[in-house]
Amino acid sequence: MLLDKIQSDLQEALKANNEGLVSTLRYLLAEIHNRQIALRGSQGEIKKFGDEEVIAAIKLQVKQHRESIELYNKGNRSDLVAKERQELDYLSKYLPQSMASKDLEKIIKEVIGQIKPAGPQDFGKVMGVVMGKVKGQADGNQVSPIVKKLL
Repeated sequence: MLLDKIQSDLQEALKANNEGLVSTLRYLLAEIHNRQIALRGSQGEIKKFGDEEVIAAIKLQVKQHRESIELYNKGNRSDLVAKERQELDYLSKYLPQSMASKDLEKIIKEVIGQIKPAGPQDFGKVMGVVMGKVKGQADGNQVSPIVKKLL
């Protein structure tokens, strides 16, 4: 499981005295734990997360780091940009490989063939089906322009 790998990597980073990786992984594990607590069952037990939930937490943190990099670039804070990029690199290693544009376009064409949309007004329908098929391998920012182009 991905969560076990992250915890194992945290232990290795502690042994190697890699402060940047340690703080990034601790923050990620705290975020995952907070999400588990927020989704407690009626009995108060903490929900165990599978890889999908862990990947969702990582994607959220990756998005936050990208936004921070953009803001720090605008503010000419290159020191903070470097720190954010390093943390982004650490987190990106835990995400699944992105789907190639060719493969993504092939899937979108298949979905369009199945749904037979009337035009751009059916963008949401196509996006919903495509995102279900490429779950974890592509994000909406990657899928959306291709869908718009093909519609």
